[in-house]
Parts: sequence; C-alpha cells; structure tokens
Amino acid sequence: MNMLDWKRSILEGGRVRAIPIMTYPGLELTGLRVSDVVMSGKNQSSIIEALANRYKSAAAVTVMDLSVEAEAFGADVVFSDQEVPTVVGAIAKDLDSAMALKVPAVGEKRTGEFIEGMRLAAKAVSDRPVFGGCIGPFSLAGRLLDVNEALMMTRRKSDVLHAVLETCTAFLLDYAAAIRATGVNGILMAEPLAGLLSPAACDEFSSNYIRRVVEAIQGEDFAFVLHNCGNTTRLVSSMVGTGAGALHFGNAVKLTDIITQVPGDVLVCGNVDPAGMLRLGTPDEVEATTAALLAEMRPYPNFVLSSGCDIPPRSPIANLDRFFEVLARRNGKS
Repeated sequence: MNMLDWKRSILEGGRVRAIPIMTYPGLELTGLRVSDVVMSGKNQSSIIEALANRYKSAAAVTVMDLSVEAEAFGADVVFSDQEVPTVVGAIAKDLDSAMALKVPAVGEKRTGEFIEGMRLAAKAVSDRPVFGGCIGPFSLAGRLLDVNEALMMTRRKSDVLHAVLETCTAFLLDYAAAIRATGVNGILMAEPLAGLLSPAACDEFSSNYIRRVVEAIQGEDFAFVLHNCGNTTRLVSSMVGTGAGALHFGNAVKLTDIITQVPGDVLVCGNVDPAGMLRLGTPDEVEATTAALLAEMRPYPNFVLSSGCDIPPRSPIANLDRFFEVLARRNGKS
C-alpha cells in the first residue's frame, strides 16, 4: 500500500477519519483477558481483527504494551488479567551498568509474540493500513533506569543517559526493521516520558534519537506516527523535527494550540480522553466530547480523530460505538 497516497486521501478527502488507539476494547468482543493478549501474538491479531470488523477506522493499530521492549533488556514486569503490564525496578544505575547493557535480539522474551501478532494482523486486516507499535527511546530508557532517575539525568549524569539511549536506539532500529518486515504499513512510536522535558531537553534526549529511526524506516510504503500524550504544547517543534509524517497527541493539550504549529502535510491525531471519557464516561458524555472536538477541528484538513492515548481495558464498547456514530453523523453532513 502506498502510504503517501493514503495520507493524501485523508488530507484531500473532505471527511474526518478516525484512528483511535484501540486494542483492549477488543477484549469484550472476544472474551479474552489482558494476560491472554500480551502473551500471545495470535490473540493480539484476534482482537485487532474483531475491532476492524466492527469499526470503520482509517487504520488499525496493534497492541500497545510499553513493557515489552524493557523486558527484552531484562527488566522485571508485573502482569495482570485486567491491567496492562508494568515494569518494576531498574537495571541500569550508573555508567558501568549503562555501558554493560546489551542490545537484545528481536524475538527476545515477548517481542517475538508481538512481531507475530503484527504479522498476523497485517494478513487479517487487508482493507486499511495496520500500524505496529513500539516504545520511544527516552521512554524505554526511563524504564531501564527508573523514570525519576532518567529525568534527573537530563540535568546531571547525561553521559549515563546518552549511553543508555544509544543502546535503546540500536535496539529500536532493529525492532522497527522487524516490524516493517511483518507486512504492516507503518509504526506508531509511543514516547510519553518526553512530555515531561523542556523543549531543548526533548531535542537532545528524545527527538534526535527518534529521527534516526524515522530516517531508517519511513518511506512511500511505510508511515511513521509519533505519539506523546504529555503536555506537549511547547514540544511541537521538536516533534515535527523528527520528520514523522503524523503526530499523535494526548488530552493534556488543546489541539487547536497544537495544529497551528504543525505543517499542513503532517497529520495531527487526537485527543478524546481515553480513561476519563472512553473508559469512565457515559455514551452521552462521549458523544458531547467527540462532537465538540470535531467542531473545534473543522477548519483543519490534517486532523485525524483519535483517543488521546491507548484506550484502557474494561472500556465499554458502547462508548466506542458512540464515538464512531458521532463521526459518521459529522461526515454525513459534510
């Protein structure tokens, strides 16, 4: 699939398209548990296919689990039947341990299952692009070093942080290449921890590394979406500077403050609150919020409707149904 043509169809199509980051709502459709999905590529493909059959999204997105890559490096992960996995502890604490980090092979721990899930999803969903997912370099470094420690290292011990980032980026380059080889049409890289950085620090410790991955894999047949759900209003220039063809924002920001900073040929995706609204809201509240966002973003052809981040497990399908119903009504009036 030519992804430049796909993007052009969004920019010039006259309708708003939707790409919510949704996989866990598929649990309700399939009867699977979180633990079933994060351990099995086959189960991941099953929920992605179920959601694609139900909703007319502009693309499908594979499972977001930001513990997978850190686990491959040796980090400890806590699993649950109902919640997404979380990383505990740190495995790099000083320059010696940072320099001792080895780049894991793609396929280590659960990365093999996630690659398999992407391969199966690319075959199962053929009527629209499928985006694989991975974590960003600074967010991965935060899981290896401890989040607070990584943030402090941007001000001191930056040599340790850069050593870890180099190793993280080397792995992400391999992982992104393996994701592309599955047959998916693009990648969504989640870099939420960078939302806590200053613009200069975001350039130094996040965007400069992401740019290397973008340059290695983005092309006519492969798209790159950069997601940051933090307070990114001052970081837009840094995110644009990665070269990513699409940017995805969380509900911590007002999208009208964002999209005016973005070139018109870059897609801007967001940003209905995934937890407070799509998980905990009522269908009527989802309708009001989604309709208000659509009205606000009407002047911008590069806007793509989405959730602000990954929609959590146990989010009611009725809320997602209403989200798409509002979009269909809006497009029917265009």
